[in-house]
Amino acid sequence: MIPLPAPIRTYFTAQAPQEGAALAAAFAPEATVEDEGARHHGPEAIRQWWLAAKAKYRHSAEPLEITEEDGKTVVRARVSGDFPGSPVVLRFRFGLTGDRIRDLRIGG
Repeated sequence: MIPLPAPIRTYFTAQAPQEGAALAAAFAPEATVEDEGARHHGPEAIRQWWLAAKAKYRHSAEPLEITEEDGKTVVRARVSGDFPGSPVVLRFRFGLTGDRIRDLRIGG
């Protein structure tokens, strides 16, 4: 895996449902995630979104490239799972605050 900041590495390495708590802990208390037209606020809501997405798509993401854009850490990753067109390459735009994820926007 390419070198990633610790909270982003946690986001991409969490796979099993029991890792949901570790994933949620990587997010700041005020964190938001935007994905598939929906916004999720706070670590618990983010954990619930992540668990639902894992159950629905059974997906995994392989980081391919990391860049910085407008103060955000952008990771291009190949996402594979149970969805039409799999695999796809998506952009994950992370805003970090200290050692936590403040915001994440996922898109093409």
